[in-house]
Amino acid sequence: QVQLLESGGGSVLTGGSLRLSCSASTYFDNGYCMGWSRQAPGKEREGVVSIASDGTINYSEAVKGRFTLSKDYAKNILYLQMNGLKPEDTATYYCAADRISTFACVTRAWTRNAYWGQGTQVNVSS
Repeated sequence: QVQLLESGGGSVLTGGSLRLSCSASTYFDNGYCMGWSRQAPGKEREGVVSIASDGTINYSEAVKGRFTLSKDYAKNILYLQMNGLKPEDTATYYCAADRISTFACVTRAWTRNAYWGQGTQVNVSS
């Protein structure tokens, strides 16, 4: 069974930084999209960033310029470097993997077959 394990969440002040990690229990073949979504209390889950199998990375407007996605292919770990954190970034962050097209990946159109991690909590206070 495929497992995604997130880590790196925590509590920081406005302007602080955190780096999230997502470790996958399996190597995904070509055609898989990976990314991060987040869900704040009382709100729907929203896509943050995704990376397609061809390496195309797409950020949401809310985090563009502040968050950086990277992938260590050797270790099979997905990282999310978050700088300039704001209170509105407070949420549970989830790692996802899904076999979808590059177009679907760019739009973070996760299907019901997507794999999800258990989430890691990020709290940003002013």
